[in-house]
Amino acid sequence: MLDLPLPRPLPHNEPVLSYASGSPERAALKARLASMAKEQPDVPHVVAGNELRDGAPYEVRAPHDHSLLLATCHDGGAAIATKAIDAALAAAPGWAATPFEERLRIFTRAAELLAGPWRPVLNAATMLGQSKTAYQAEIDAACELIDFLRFNVAYASRLVEQPISPPGISNTLELRPLEGFILAITPFNFTAIAGNLPSACALMGNVVVWKPAENQSLAAYHTMRLFEAAGLPPGVINVVYGNGATVAGTCLARPELAGVHFTGSTTVFQSIWRTVGENVARYRTYPRLVGETGGKDFVFAHTSAEIEALAVGLVRGAFEYQGQKCSAASRAYIPRSIWPKVRDLAVDHIKQIRMGDVTDFRNLMGAVINERAWTRLSGWRERLAGDPKAKILTGDGWSREKGWFAGPTLVELSDPAHPLLAEELFGPVLGVYVYDDSTESGVDAALDLVDRTSPYGLTGAVFARDRAAVAKAGARLRQAAGNFYVNDKPTGAVVGQQPFGGSRASGTNDKAGSAYNLLRWASPRVIKETFVPPTAVGYPSMLEE
Repeated sequence: MLDLPLPRPLPHNEPVLSYASGSPERAALKARLASMAKEQPDVPHVVAGNELRDGAPYEVRAPHDHSLLLATCHDGGAAIATKAIDAALAAAPGWAATPFEERLRIFTRAAELLAGPWRPVLNAATMLGQSKTAYQAEIDAACELIDFLRFNVAYASRLVEQPISPPGISNTLELRPLEGFILAITPFNFTAIAGNLPSACALMGNVVVWKPAENQSLAAYHTMRLFEAAGLPPGVINVVYGNGATVAGTCLARPELAGVHFTGSTTVFQSIWRTVGENVARYRTYPRLVGETGGKDFVFAHTSAEIEALAVGLVRGAFEYQGQKCSAASRAYIPRSIWPKVRDLAVDHIKQIRMGDVTDFRNLMGAVINERAWTRLSGWRERLAGDPKAKILTGDGWSREKGWFAGPTLVELSDPAHPLLAEELFGPVLGVYVYDDSTESGVDAALDLVDRTSPYGLTGAVFARDRAAVAKAGARLRQAAGNFYVNDKPTGAVVGQQPFGGSRASGTNDKAGSAYNLLRWASPRVIKETFVPPTAVGYPSMLEE
């Protein structure tokens, strides 16, 4: 008998709470920030529902305050990864046999818990561990993860469309989980992504080995606790902390690998793809590879752009969460005719930005994630300062004394092929190329630069009031961005509204938070039943006249 869920209506997006002065959510979050800063848990791996603390310990500290120890984790290595794989495979038959409707209910409960008592928990963990402001944590750890859970449930309930059954035959289609286990590798910058990658696979009946980023360990710890509180059975999602290369290498070597759900750097995903290709003859099935990787996201402005909207889009798009979004605006192409006004207004906005400890709700920016990121970005800043083709317009606020603070940096470039316009920095540095808009050929040349300068194809934005210019840019840049914005910054995709993902060097464009993504984690089976089978070998055409 087929296990078909009851189709659910699409939910509404979770409202973003304001955290305004005097609001109950502000008081609850402040209280949880204060208590969490003192807890310092010894974070365990979770394997078959058991807490394990094997492996060398490593510390998780607040990026904006080196002195604040948040948690201690353990590098599980190959030993714990192997245990996690074995636990997942042991849990697979029972989880696959769990009714679809029951799986949906577990993740629906997780969404409701997060919308309720768990909201300040994940928000506080994200703020402290990843140096996100209250607003950035709210739209990520609360709203987006709630939306992922709710919309995935709704989309999953609607996936099965039955084939045609002519008289005398019943044709049915069912969605099976993949055969084996899924490796989910998640990044530091979004708690919602870290929660969605393993849970989307589990929702479709798969078992998972989840490797969170070391710098996201605190929020990952609480996310797994949320799933357990929602009733997720032991062994369905197994968490292994520590060095990603070791965990991934162990998983990719197993013949039972059924898929990889990945968000992270392009180079790492390409390495995974290469390893899977080399091992492909050893696997029981062809592994599904789903990846969202890097970006060098653009803003293209037309002469008709609204100056105020463009300046705000540049500043918000480039510097919110310290530019540590794969969708962050990191290169812009502005017409010479409007650049002086845009430049002056953007510089003025940047000078008003407050940066510091994210527990001070007045700050718009916190710190970059760790010393390695700060050192790399600081090196770029030093190079740009001595580059005759680069003019730094803003760049104050850089400090490493208390936290890893990288100030919002706006750079005007005279070279359209400058590395700053091509390479992903993953930090608060925005490069601007001012193009000649005195002729239509100059605009065409600028659009060509947008399309070919960077290898990525994740997000991009065009600012223009001229509808013909919008249409032209949209057509010319058709392959340059999987998420394309008109008169808005290239960040802030909302689940259910703008399914997210890009192609080229930015990934497989399987659109997280959509039915397209969920189908990647299912293996359809078609069943034909003939009610009155034939009893003779021959066909009517074979009879003599």
